[in-house]
Amino acid sequence: MPTYSFTNYFESQVLRKRPYLRKEWCIAIIENPIRFEIQSNGRVRFWGQVSELDDRVLRVVTLADRVTIHNAFPDRGFRP
Repeated sequence: MPTYSFTNYFESQVLRKRPYLRKEWCIAIIENPIRFEIQSNGRVRFWGQVSELDDRVLRVVTLADRVTIHNAFPDRGFRP
């Protein structure tokens, strides 16, 4: 099982702006995504549903290593 970490940006900005987010949700989405894609800068986007958020889809962005979580937010525009 990989050891996940979080960027300073995630810790200081993302959690401050979205205090309802849980790190364990982000990890669960990375481990079992609905979909994922690699961005042109090497970062990886993962999408997954979160039952605690009324089944909304959360987008989680990691660095290229896929274990350092950089950003997470509800993705209202997600289309499967």
